[in-house]
Amino acid sequence: MVSVPDRDDLAARLKSLRVHGSGMTYYHEELGLNSRLDAIQAAILRVRLRHLEEWNEERRIVAERYMLLLGEKGLLEKVTPPAEQPGNRHVYHQYVVCAENRDELQNYLDGRGIVTRVYYPLPLHLQHCFASLGYREGDFPVSEKLSKNVLALPMFPELLPEEQERVVDGIAEFYGGQK
Repeated sequence: MVSVPDRDDLAARLKSLRVHGSGMTYYHEELGLNSRLDAIQAAILRVRLRHLEEWNEERRIVAERYMLLLGEKGLLEKVTPPAEQPGNRHVYHQYVVCAENRDELQNYLDGRGIVTRVYYPLPLHLQHCFASLGYREGDFPVSEKLSKNVLALPMFPELLPEEQERVVDGIAEFYGGQK
């Protein structure tokens, strides 16, 4: 039988360690693990993995549609979609764009019921758990700039064309473009 700590401080630390040493999402106080997969989840994953290639292809179709819609709305000057390098094949686990005025855009879309996400708002070299390495703000300007400009748009294999149009229309409205 597993014992649950009766000390709140110890329970909080153990919980943090199992999710990469993070107490607040994407902010890491110490190095931790990714140990969230239990036996039931593993059994489900074993079945779901059979569909991985099909789902990846469906994500690629969704990504292509985003690129077309962003281009049709004249948004490629304001929103930079992900790039696929020659000889490589992106699976679009996330559809992350670089967007001018990212935070304002995210709030605008949220107000219209469109959920977006900012992954990794603080670059690794500025995370508390890596402070001992001695890096400071300005040491990695590209990662710092990206942490302030990237936004993940809704992305999943079943995303419908009309749902994507709603997302891109919201982006166009925000930037004052065509709907």
